[in-house]
Order: sequence, then C-alpha cells, then structure tokens
Amino acid sequence: MDITGRIKLIKDEQSFPSGFVKREFVITTEEQYPQDIQLELIKDKTSLISNYNTGDPIKVHFNIRGSEYNGRYFVNLQAWKLEGAGAATSEGAAAPQQQAASAPAATSFAPPVDDDLPF
Repeated sequence: MDITGRIKLIKDEQSFPSGFVKREFVITTEEQYPQDIQLELIKDKTSLISNYNTGDPIKVHFNIRGSEYNGRYFVNLQAWKLEGAGAATSEGAAAPQQQAASAPAATSFAPPVDDDLPF
C-alpha cells in the first residue's frame, strides 16, 4: 500500500534491550479532510527518513502489521520505501516486488446514457 502527504513530525530513533530499533514519523495527507497518519521504520530502514525534513512532500510505501498482546490488538504501519517529490528515492528490500506487481490503472465508471427511455 502507499500514501502521500507532507511530513508533519519525525521522531527520534528508539532502541530496545532486545536489539530492536524503530523510528516513527507522521505525515498529513493532502485531501479534503486531512488525516495525520503515524508510520514506523524498523531495523535497518530507520535511516530512510534521514534525508527528509518536516514539511517535505512524500510518498510512503508500507505494509499493515497487526498483533495481539494480552487480549489487546495493535496495528502498525511499517514503511519500507519513501519517495520524495523530487528525483530522490530511498528504496527498501521489498521494492522489486512492488515493480513486479504493479497496480492496474484506475478507471472511472460512468452510467450508460440511454436517451430512448420513456421517463
């Protein structure tokens, strides 16, 4: 999946005793009703956001991850590729999969026009 918007916040990298590392950031979508969406970069991907600043336009490719812990459910949006508005691109390991499985072009469907109707 992917989402576009402007970077609102970039948090500091977090390290855990287990060796796990993550970095969270927030983008604001640019639509009629803007949404603030928090995403995370994990492990070796945490440096991908270093090339960007607050306010930069960005396209984020991400996976949805869900888990359960003690009867509570959690959803994380894990980014794996970031694209800026310019030519600069930061690719993750899953980028070749995205090229191989490109999404079909969006089409709009209009109702057929039939002028022979009696009403």
